[in-house]
Amino acid sequence: MLRLLGWIFGFGMFAALAGIGVAAIYLTTVAAELPDYTVLKDYQPPVTTRVHAADGTLLAEFARERRLFQPIETVPPLLVQAFLSAEDKDFYNHGGIAIDGVFRAVRDNLMARMDGNNAIQGGGSSITQQVAKNFLLSSEQTWDRKIQEALLAIRIESTFSKDRILELYLNEIFLGLNSYGVAAAALNYFDKALYELTLAEAAYVAALPKGPNNYHPFRRPQAAIERRNWVIDRMVENGYATLEEAEAAKDEPLNVIPRAGGSQLYSAEYFTEEVRRELAKLYGEDQLYGGGLSVRTTLEPRLQEYARRALMDGLIAYDRSKGFRTPVASIEIGADWGLDVAKIVPLSDVPEWQLAVVLEISGNEARIGLRPDDIADGGVADDRVVGTLSGPDITWVSKPLQEILNVGDVVYVSPISGKTGSYMLEQVPEIEGALVAMDPRTGRVLAMVGGFSYAMSEFNRATQALRQPGSSFKPIVYAAALDNGYTPASVVLDAPVEIRNGDGSIWRPENYAQEFYGPQTLRRGIERSRNVMTVRLAKDIGMPLVAEYARLFGVYDTMQPVLAMALGAGETTDLRMTAAYATIANGGRKIVPTLIDRIQDRYGVTVYKHDQRLCQSCKAESWNGQGEPVIVDNREQVLDPMTAYQITSMMEGVVQRGTGTAARVLNRPVAGKTGTTNDYKDAWFVGFTPELAVGVYVGYDQPRSMGRAVTGGTFAVPIFTDFMAKALEGKPATQFNKPPGMSTAWINPNSGVKAFEGESAIEEAFKPGTGPNLMTSVIGVDVNAFDAIQRQQQMQQEYGGGYVTQPSEPQRSGDQLVYDGSTGQWVYPNVGRGGLF
Repeated sequence: MLRLLGWIFGFGMFAALAGIGVAAIYLTTVAAELPDYTVLKDYQPPVTTRVHAADGTLLAEFARERRLFQPIETVPPLLVQAFLSAEDKDFYNHGGIAIDGVFRAVRDNLMARMDGNNAIQGGGSSITQQVAKNFLLSSEQTWDRKIQEALLAIRIESTFSKDRILELYLNEIFLGLNSYGVAAAALNYFDKALYELTLAEAAYVAALPKGPNNYHPFRRPQAAIERRNWVIDRMVENGYATLEEAEAAKDEPLNVIPRAGGSQLYSAEYFTEEVRRELAKLYGEDQLYGGGLSVRTTLEPRLQEYARRALMDGLIAYDRSKGFRTPVASIEIGADWGLDVAKIVPLSDVPEWQLAVVLEISGNEARIGLRPDDIADGGVADDRVVGTLSGPDITWVSKPLQEILNVGDVVYVSPISGKTGSYMLEQVPEIEGALVAMDPRTGRVLAMVGGFSYAMSEFNRATQALRQPGSSFKPIVYAAALDNGYTPASVVLDAPVEIRNGDGSIWRPENYAQEFYGPQTLRRGIERSRNVMTVRLAKDIGMPLVAEYARLFGVYDTMQPVLAMALGAGETTDLRMTAAYATIANGGRKIVPTLIDRIQDRYGVTVYKHDQRLCQSCKAESWNGQGEPVIVDNREQVLDPMTAYQITSMMEGVVQRGTGTAARVLNRPVAGKTGTTNDYKDAWFVGFTPELAVGVYVGYDQPRSMGRAVTGGTFAVPIFTDFMAKALEGKPATQFNKPPGMSTAWINPNSGVKAFEGESAIEEAFKPGTGPNLMTSVIGVDVNAFDAIQRQQQMQQEYGGGYVTQPSEPQRSGDQLVYDGSTGQWVYPNVGRGGLF
């Protein structure tokens, strides 16, 4: 018997040793395949990039995984206690493996086997084990993976502090609604920062790691509440909450308010998308969506809303003049019209409008049902609101409503102020446009609207639409002339001219009114937007010079040096044109537009800033009586400051006496230039005050005529004026600064010579060494301002020569051009006053 017992003992010892050996070999094999856990030292989780307006307003977040890294020191104790209670109450006491959790896991697996389920049951993992799984292992349920998880947990515990392990866990864990980490979950579920979470909210967030979809706040609200309450009970057991606090928290509803993605400022979606593209270009997609960048933009939300409203109103007003087109959709009305119309998705960035379905119509009045509001769980609200469309209220529609609408038509409406239950019929304009507002001293884009609705069309007409600027390009031509010997009082002939193209064809430029106006000063030419004299001027100074100025101003990268380009025949963008005018407003120092002030990385280090001006004394460690820091403006001087003032003064005349007079209502110094392209396809106005440069463009996406009455002065200027009136409200009028060293003189605007007493006159600014002459020159002939007879004699000449090629008919050899001192007009005596018509 003893011998048998000895044999059994020996066999048992052998089996035990063999088992230990096999286990050791197995563990050695598994351990050899373990990933390098030390990479956690340098682990940088993908973090959401956040974009803010100039005043700190959150504009947008960009991320594949919505995560905001939260250092463990800033995580509220309440949330830590909730997670410890839910996941690993002994976390700060064990060495990486929770023994009670292991026993629970063994029990669960044994019970599953007894029930015939051979799958490995989850659960029982400590927080450290979950870190090992989430960061270093796959999620497959195998014994090998569970053993690796335990081994890694022990090694991680020996290397990292408990707080570091918990920090990794709380920032990596997936919590549903595309939320990675507790900070993102607090924002996405409750629109709160971590420190704002209540006991109930913290408990719900801590309930989610077991399976966010199992406790979805809308699909499984009861299960979510039960799991949350279970976490609250565990917090009471662990001494983290009192019974009274727990009962009050358990009585609360979930109160989940999902946070919208995309732009957080509905009026700024074109702007934020442009910022997104720029960030992707600067840093690449991975940094954009996971680098945790903090971007401070130039956008001013107040100005952005003004810009959006001004452009919308202008586009709507034009579109209404064309009449009503078609409804948004037509539907069959069922038992619940609310559910039917709710299937039509409205424009999310036009909150002033609502969708409505026509329920009944009779004569010139319609009964409508408003689209119910969407609710957080994906359904629609239960209330059904009805209203009335009354023909007499809808003054822009000339026909009776029953002729343009039918029952089941879905249309946009807006409430009529002061008439409860009455609505205005609306329609999305076909016409499109853009508005850019910029600080002319820095190039900071303060507002940008790229179209009527980003939700309808993401195409940004401020930056992506290449359009001909038309006459709004002329200030570049005139600036080049002023920089190269001309003055605002220089006179150029506005009369028929022929330009022979390279292919042998003849181009005969015309003015807007298809008339010619004889000799014109440069000021008069730009105020009245004379095309023909601009072509003559460009030919005289040379198109290569004009092309170089267009490049310096940033209007074009390369421009064909052909005369048609002097009239804005090339294509550019609203943003480029606004920056070019801002350069003039900035005294000729080049403005490079920017949407971004500065970018910081995830650690708060500034990695980009737009302002590159130099300021050595700004970095002084202390004040020792020194003066204010001197900022050195190292931006390129592309235009003489005196020239910049001259062209600014001339463009002030556009507003006071020329094609932009609609802007006079601003009652402050405004300089600008209108632009209208061939066949009235595009309309522009680009202008500025000392505080603000603004460019407005309008036209169809597929270019077509807007109608003969639609010009930059009639369409774009009112939009500019509407925006400027609000943007500058309450700010005192500021004069444009005249550079020192310039002289002024009163000039006769008709002749360009010094004005005599009693004549109409305009004050012009001249550079040193220039000024009003007693003689002026038109196509190469001097005119004596004192002697009318001498004027006639000296002005008699043929039309050829001077600034242009040989003119075409009806100009004839022998025709005379004289200045009539009694009327102050240039006269062709053989034909009539004012030139050949």
